[in-house]
Amino acid sequence: MSDKITKSPKIRFVGFTDAWEERKFIELLDIREGIRRGPFGSALKKELFVPKSDYVVYEQQNAIYDKWETRYNITKDKFDELRKFVLSEGDFIMSGAGTIGRISRVPNGIKQGVFNQALIRFKINTEVTNSNYFLEWIRSDNMQRKFTEANPGSAMTNLVPMHEVKEWVVSSPSLGEQKKIGDFFTELSYLLTLHQRKLELLKDTKKNLLQKMFPKDGANVPEIRFAGFTDVWGQRKLESICGKIRNAFVGVATPYYVEDGHFYLESNNVKDGQINRNKQVFINDEFYKKQKNNWLHTGDLVMVQSGHVGHTAVIPEELDNTAAHALIIFSNYREKVDPYFLNYQFQTHKSKKNLGNITTGNTIKHILASEMKNFQVDIPKYEEQKKIGNFFRQLDDTITLHQRELNSLKNLKKSLIQQMFI
Repeated sequence: MSDKITKSPKIRFVGFTDAWEERKFIELLDIREGIRRGPFGSALKKELFVPKSDYVVYEQQNAIYDKWETRYNITKDKFDELRKFVLSEGDFIMSGAGTIGRISRVPNGIKQGVFNQALIRFKINTEVTNSNYFLEWIRSDNMQRKFTEANPGSAMTNLVPMHEVKEWVVSSPSLGEQKKIGDFFTELSYLLTLHQRKLELLKDTKKNLLQKMFPKDGANVPEIRFAGFTDVWGQRKLESICGKIRNAFVGVATPYYVEDGHFYLESNNVKDGQINRNKQVFINDEFYKKQKNNWLHTGDLVMVQSGHVGHTAVIPEELDNTAAHALIIFSNYREKVDPYFLNYQFQTHKSKKNLGNITTGNTIKHILASEMKNFQVDIPKYEEQKKIGNFFRQLDDTITLHQRELNSLKNLKKSLIQQMFI
């Protein structure tokens, strides 16, 4: 063990005051690189594989995606020959090329197998290293950066030079403090997983309800309805509902971008029925005023016309009088209609299929405002439209809330990792 010590992390559990010790990386665990030479090296020969076997070859995708399905099988004889490259339950494997630094813990119950040249296996020395601590430590920004910088290039043939990595001097706390840190992040990761599953369940629920609360092909009523509504739905062309269906500005707008000006709504701000302002651009006053005839107003519906075509959103009150780019605008409703109802109808499988039938282009998809005039939608009475629109708006609000909570937890974990590791 080295006599050198380093400073302590910014955040620590109560009761731990000793400075973290410096150790060589190789002192903390047993490191084994993947099969780099011979028939299982960089040129894997297909004739060595068999169609079916209890013995397999694990690849880089197992570390990157934490998935344990495999493509290649080998015979027991070949497995026995390569036993020093065997993965065991509780080992860690890390990607040493391409997507460097991605790491997974080998789960229980996997097939017996060996690992290939793009992977690095770590066996924990339990006398000095806690496994939960080790996993989060390797995933920390500092260690990920070190692994990436150690790689001589991005190609699969340029592998992390482990002979150098083994000699790295790294900071390590006592085993007791490691356990505290590891257990804490294990619980936080479990909480993140629960939030992720809840979010996915909500999204799946919305997807399923969209198919059941709007009529399917050939039907004039949906499978699920709010109590009190029994009338059949009609089919209408959009031009009979919207007095104006037109394009927003479609030319080059970049010369008019400014750092501080009028918010310019673009296609990348419209996704999955909502408007996001994750990426914002602004235009100067002169260009903004020239588009006055196409300004958006509260309640207008907009649709992406190029790229991820068909995505729609309703203009909220705070974006009244906003200028837009590369969007189709539906406005000046001829009758009382709920724009949110139309917005959610465009998210159904039926509408997406019908939009696909009028979309042009191979690499970049396009849809024309003139085509949308004849696009048919299913229309119930206004009261039922309003019920459906409000229902899905509330569901979207719940999804957004859970997404924010999940993002907050992810940011919290990232911040804590930066402050609880050296």
